[in-house]
Amino acid sequence: MHRNLHDALLFFYKFLRMPMQIGSITPSSASLAKKMVEYVPWQQVTAIAELGAGSGAITQYISSAKSKHTQVLLFEKDAELRQKLTERYPGFPSYPDASRLDTALRQQGLEDEKLDCILSGLPFFNFPQQLRDILMEQISTALKPGGLFIAFQYSQQMRKQLHQQFEIEHVHFVPLNMPPAFVYVCRKKPPLLPSDSHPLAEGAACK
Repeated sequence: MHRNLHDALLFFYKFLRMPMQIGSITPSSASLAKKMVEYVPWQQVTAIAELGAGSGAITQYISSAKSKHTQVLLFEKDAELRQKLTERYPGFPSYPDASRLDTALRQQGLEDEKLDCILSGLPFFNFPQQLRDILMEQISTALKPGGLFIAFQYSQQMRKQLHQQFEIEHVHFVPLNMPPAFVYVCRKKPPLLPSDSHPLAEGAACK
């Protein structure tokens, strides 16, 4: 209880200082955290990342649900929050920059295996479009074929860009959170075949 109160106060303090980076006045609720991990096929997951791990509200559910040998990578920009994550979850390597997923995967020896799933609490719509584009590309590249990207947002303003990059399988509204949130369950699209990306090429060649 004491730790939860401390986390809530620290999170509120961070929000007051950096509202565009933190995105919310409170850590994710238990309802939101449970919904975020609900669709992860844990028995099949060998490597997973959490972006914007904050004070660890979702991380604790990842820690409880994961298999013994699952690799977990955490990303948190705020140095103080990242240090607390390292202290609480020493087995989970923590990185400061989610836009450098490729570098983290190389350091963990995952550049070939890739990630089965990425969970995100990043407030994407607070970021400049260029950074959003970089993050989306890094996330897609870091996932295995058919990998899951599960993200919560406080609006549906990112739906169009998520649809461009992924197959959106479910969108869940979680009212028991402050503020209420939408959980997007997305799957990495299969790569386009040459005939898909150039639909007129084959017909032109036959003329």
